Amino acid sequence: MFRHFLTAAALSAAIAAPAAAELQPGEAAPDFTVEGYQAGEPVSFHLTEALESGPVVLFFFPAAFTSGCEAQAASFAESIAEFEALGAQVIGVTAGNTDQLADFSTQHCASAFPVFATADGMIGDYKAGWLLRPGWTNRTTYVIGTDQTVAMAYTELSPYEHVDRSLAALRGLQGASAE
Repeated sequence: MFRHFLTAAALSAAIAAPAAAELQPGEAAPDFTVEGYQAGEPVSFHLTEALESGPVVLFFFPAAFTSGCEAQAASFAESIAEFEALGAQVIGVTAGNTDQLADFSTQHCASAFPVFATADGMIGDYKAGWLLRPGWTNRTTYVIGTDQTVAMAYTELSPYEHVDRSLAALRGLQGASAE
C-alpha cells in the first residue's frame, strides 16, 4: 500500500512539474522575437531591444482563458504601475490557446501589457515546457536584467506568488544598481 502511495506521489509530481528546471539567476536569457497582442491590437516584441529601456518581466502561462492564467494576468495588470515605477516592462507568453490572445489581452490583461505566442524554440530555450500538457508552457516567471541575464526565476503552477516575487527581484536589481 505504501509503495503505491509513493508511486502515485512521484507520478503526480512529475506530471505537474515543468519539463526541465528553469534557467537560473546569472544565466544569459536567450534572445527572442514574438508576435502577439496588447489591447486587442497586434504587436511584436524583441527582447534585446526592450532591454535597452529597462528590465523585462517575462511570464509564461499555460493557456489563455483558463482560470489560473486569468488570475495571473489580472494580478500582473493590477500591479502594472508598480512594475512601471521600477522601470520594467511586463510581457506574458504562452503556447496554449494562442488563437485567443487578442481577446485575452483586453479581457484579462486589462490592456495593461502585451501577451504573445511562443516563438520557435522558445519553450526549450527557457525550459518552460509543461509535462501535463505537451506543447503548452508551464507557469514560469523570469526577471531579466538590462545586461540580459536572469535575475529571478520562479516556477509554480499556482498563479499567486509570481507578481510579488517579480517585484521583489526588481527592487533588488534597483538596489544593486544604486550601489
